[in-house]
Amino acid sequence: MNNFNPTNRERRFKAHVSAIGTTQLHLRNPYMIAWWSAAFPGFGHLLLSKYLRGYALFLWEILVNNMSNLNIAIVYSFTGNIGMAKEVLEPRWLLLYIPVYIFAIWDSYRTSVDMNKVFILAERENADFNSYTIAALEINYLDKRRPLMAVVWSLLTPGLGQLYIHRVLTAIFTMAFIIVFVYFSNVLVAIHYLFIGEIGQATQAIDPQWFLFMPSHFGFAVYDSYVNTVENNKLFESEQRKFLKENYQNYRVKIPISADEVK
Repeated sequence: MNNFNPTNRERRFKAHVSAIGTTQLHLRNPYMIAWWSAAFPGFGHLLLSKYLRGYALFLWEILVNNMSNLNIAIVYSFTGNIGMAKEVLEPRWLLLYIPVYIFAIWDSYRTSVDMNKVFILAERENADFNSYTIAALEINYLDKRRPLMAVVWSLLTPGLGQLYIHRVLTAIFTMAFIIVFVYFSNVLVAIHYLFIGEIGQATQAIDPQWFLFMPSHFGFAVYDSYVNTVENNKLFESEQRKFLKENYQNYRVKIPISADEVK
């Protein structure tokens, strides 16, 4: 049962606590958001909690990148085999890739700027929002958590840091695709060969097309969990501060100044 009943008097809310996560507005660096969209289209929008747009761009990146062999071409370019990079690229898919890639960067930057303005207005309005919810599947509430723990769990397995701070949708999405990337890249097989000293076999086992998705995925999981843990802590403090002011600060207690008044 939700303990918050919004009315039409509130125009903007800073946050919303639901059974599947805490969605909030806070100030973001538009250049950082754009950088994450450049690293992997969709990540910038996911950082803004624009989930549908972020998931669409993320899936588009995987599809078109694989069909154009872009990651393989990047590997050849880094190793100096420019000729091989040109040969493996599929131009029909590559030319489809470019405009959407640029759109992801531009749109995430634009949206970040707009949402910063909305946050400033919502902060000034300081309207009440729900800080606790209980439903059939989940319980969620504002609480302070340790950003370092979110980072550690994200490094062990992307998505665990999001589960730690109850960002369920992002956690499921992140964990599902790290499984896909690990499986198709054969990275665990390569690690096995490294442990037994077969370095050549390890190199041959890795599929670079899928492996190059992983650094960005790990980086996003760490950054997203850390930033949202910090911002959730700020949101908790803000909600508590407003609650204490409204319920306790307005009371005036007369302090006795003499023994007779004490009696």
